[in-house]
Amino acid sequence: MSKLEIRESQPGDLAGIEQIYGDAFPEEDLLPLVRELLDFGPSVLSIVAVDENAIAGHICFTFCQLEESEEMLALLGPLAVTPALHKQGIGSTLVQAGFKHMETSKAGCVFVLGDPNYYDRFGFQAEEKVLPPYPLPDEWHGAWQSIQLCDPEAPHEGKLTVPEPWRKSVLWTS
Repeated sequence: MSKLEIRESQPGDLAGIEQIYGDAFPEEDLLPLVRELLDFGPSVLSIVAVDENAIAGHICFTFCQLEESEEMLALLGPLAVTPALHKQGIGSTLVQAGFKHMETSKAGCVFVLGDPNYYDRFGFQAEEKVLPPYPLPDEWHGAWQSIQLCDPEAPHEGKLTVPEPWRKSVLWTS
């Protein structure tokens, strides 16, 4: 792997981003969600990792809030890396770049629905007080996680409200 470039995605990156998700998640069709997020505008941060002029990884952070709160929070996902480039730190680099942007944007807390064995390396912990937008299957216990980026004493409790691309129950239940 040559020098990795991390930057916000651009419209010309779409084909490369679509390829990554198809390759990384052949059993899941994340492309409709990814396309909606990329079209959603400034409330979604989309970052790519570029290796030798090819998209090697992609991540989104969607700004959201708790019900009845104005505090800015974020939802991480989806995240994908070209399978041939797994275990080279690309996913970690994308997550850390997103965290820096979230801190600058004053998003105090980031949530993720994902594998605890992967996300705990960044400091994510099982989330008990903030509910996801839809009830999760019992077997996903521990997959709903959060990390406090700013003001670690800030109490968070309630239900996460998400923008339209995330308002499909199938994203949270299958």
